[in-house]
Amino acid sequence: MARIASVDLPKNKRLDIALTYIYGLGNTSALKILDSTGVDWTKKSDDLTAEEVTRIRQEIEKNYKVEGDLRRDINANIKRLMEIGCYRGERHKRHLPVRGQKTGTNCRTRKGPKRSMAAKKRK
Repeated sequence: MARIASVDLPKNKRLDIALTYIYGLGNTSALKILDSTGVDWTKKSDDLTAEEVTRIRQEIEKNYKVEGDLRRDINANIKRLMEIGCYRGERHKRHLPVRGQKTGTNCRTRKGPKRSMAAKKRK
């Protein structure tokens, strides 16, 4: 089992698909990495040689920001937005959608489960 960027690549998957299991790498960047290293993208992740794994690992370390570094940068950017008090930062603080979606009926993913209203007392 190949281990790249502190992620175990899944067994018996094509390489272009297996590389997308690394946070920060999508299909396009996985194909670019395999192109630049000269590794066949149709090869299964189990069939990689140690030399191919090191070439892929070096390419990712040199040219791509992935996993912990990328997560740290994203969190730092969000924290900066919240500190300067801009609109996007305020939306992050309140756990509301940031990119202009309507909030009257949807956005349950961002807001969490619906809170029930307290029952009104009848006289």
